[in-house]
Amino acid sequence: MTEITIISGFLGAGKTTLIKKLLKEAFQGEKIVLIENEFGEIGIDGGFLKDAGIQVNEMNSGCICCSLVGDFGTALKEVLDTYGPDRILIEPSGVGKLSDVVKAVENVAGSTDVHIDSSIVVVDGKKCKMYMKNFGEFFNNQVEHAGTIVISRTQSMTDEKLEECAALLRDHNGHAAMITTPWDELDGKQILAAMHHAELEMEEHDRHHHDGECEHGHHHHEHDENCTCGCHDHHHHHDHEGHHHADEVFTSWGVETAHKYTAEELQQILEELSGSEKYGIILRAKGIIPDTDGNWMQFDFVPEEYEVRDGSPDYTGRLCVIGSKLDEDALKELFHVV
Repeated sequence: MTEITIISGFLGAGKTTLIKKLLKEAFQGEKIVLIENEFGEIGIDGGFLKDAGIQVNEMNSGCICCSLVGDFGTALKEVLDTYGPDRILIEPSGVGKLSDVVKAVENVAGSTDVHIDSSIVVVDGKKCKMYMKNFGEFFNNQVEHAGTIVISRTQSMTDEKLEECAALLRDHNGHAAMITTPWDELDGKQILAAMHHAELEMEEHDRHHHDGECEHGHHHHEHDENCTCGCHDHHHHHDHEGHHHADEVFTSWGVETAHKYTAEELQQILEELSGSEKYGIILRAKGIIPDTDGNWMQFDFVPEEYEVRDGSPDYTGRLCVIGSKLDEDALKELFHVV
């Protein structure tokens, strides 16, 4: 029996960081395969997960539902047959709707020897309110369909802000386990225990509502013409109902570049992205690029904060920017891309 754990979260919430923590502290000794579905043309995260000895199967098709409903069944069966893993971690696109992911996994699970042990959503506590307001349709769907909500960056929040964030999340999901303690104070095993506790409660809850009408059950996403997963033709839009495709709202600009950057130059670029709206609404940027000293820099950017660290050499520099209303020409100029 292979366990399947879905770890979702809006762009830049810290999904990969949580996965690395769980791999190190909770899943030691297990044979694990990670399936990523990255929104955007370039999968950057694969590199440093491969460093951790994890098999990465990236599906960079942008539209999460097609890749899951179509390729996903095949990919999942292939992974099961080839690796026979103890656990498959699925990291959906940051803008995918968790209801669609769960539905797609359940469709495959029926015919294979797998068990969905939990669906987690990672929420950036500091940006929860802003994302809910600006991108509620996508953000709230992830929260509503999660068995466990893990709030990231709580160590840099006041008690009042954390309580406000938790209350907002509870409005959308009253039954999930919620982890608010800073991650570095918790062991991965404690996070896993909270997930399993939530899963048992969900199963109990579903037993009482086995007719499929349950408000919190996983039975209520049917694949019809109102489906918002982004896999239908654009003439199926039902904007008057407030439904949007992820690829209508979010765009991704990704390039390979041989340009060598100085650390100062990269910092200026990231400061510029943070402080100016001329590039669009930037929700996430990441990349691995060569510097002028022959080393490599890996960068991660979410609104109002970014991180640069040493990276492993790659065959060429790669970077990806995800957001809404992106100005690609301005981004090319900023990143010195010809």
